[in-house]
Amino acid sequence: MRVTRSALKKIVQNTVSQRTRSDRGIISIYLCGSLLEESYLLGGTTDIDLVFIHGESLERAREIVRLTDEIHLDIAHHLEKDYRNTRNLRVHPWMGPTVYFCEIQYDPQHFMDFTQASVRGQYDRSDHVLERVRKQADQARQFWFSYHLDVPQAGAQEIEEYLNAVENAVNAVASLSGRPLTTRRFLMKFPEKADAVGWPGLYPGVLGLLGAPQVDAETLRAWLAPWKTAYQALDVEQAPVRLHPARQAYYLQAFEALINGPEPEHVLWPLLRTWTLAINHLPEKSPARRDWAQALDRLGLMGEGFEERLDALDAFLDMVEETIEKWARENGALV
Repeated sequence: MRVTRSALKKIVQNTVSQRTRSDRGIISIYLCGSLLEESYLLGGTTDIDLVFIHGESLERAREIVRLTDEIHLDIAHHLEKDYRNTRNLRVHPWMGPTVYFCEIQYDPQHFMDFTQASVRGQYDRSDHVLERVRKQADQARQFWFSYHLDVPQAGAQEIEEYLNAVENAVNAVASLSGRPLTTRRFLMKFPEKADAVGWPGLYPGVLGLLGAPQVDAETLRAWLAPWKTAYQALDVEQAPVRLHPARQAYYLQAFEALINGPEPEHVLWPLLRTWTLAINHLPEKSPARRDWAQALDRLGLMGEGFEERLDALDAFLDMVEETIEKWARENGALV
């Protein structure tokens, strides 16, 4: 199958038609994610992000539906009541941009028409932008506060929390000029986001936080096999939805495309994010943990290196906070 935008949009139409015929409780459906962007393929793969809004109870919060090795549906299920407070939606760091940019596919009661119009109203007002980015920066800073006085022995859980903090810090900057960054294109798109706010030095700072200077393309390529081993070792019933079996090629082919590209270090974020998540859902004695730990040690994220990374995160957060304050002053958002 040729993966074209028109073919993917046809899949969207068919899915909407089938699901609304079989489930009368669906109030609205909207499309979001990479299919709405110019570059929707990476490594020849993509997902189709749909959100179903229901009037009453939910059987599940999210589902993955395999279509081919290259394409899958990623369907989130939400309740109508979660959309009632449009002011809160507008200043939410993730839901605000999602609703603002989404493309409504099914809305017979005009519920999402009204919700989207309300969210879009004053969305770009500087104080609303500032509220969204401060929530992200504050979460990142809270992680640092919780660890800096009593640095733990870094394990998979601590590394996952560290990566969460890095993600929040980076997206605080990214959200000053548009939508937050998603996993596969995280490092690809951050340089332009840093440039947009006049702090290009933030990009090499992120690479340093991840240990990118310690590895080359061949090392990164060698990690794909143990990543795949960890992924396939997951119990399908207990694994997080993000690591559904249907998403393996979605990640792996993207990794290969990034490694073979001009800046192979861009693979480091999605590789680390998904590998660490997998390790956190494997038994303590799983042999897959050894390869992950060796990779993290090479990156300087284990042992004494973790404490050094916390210090570097502190410095990076200072830069992020200064960037936000500078933006706020220039846009009249500080009171």
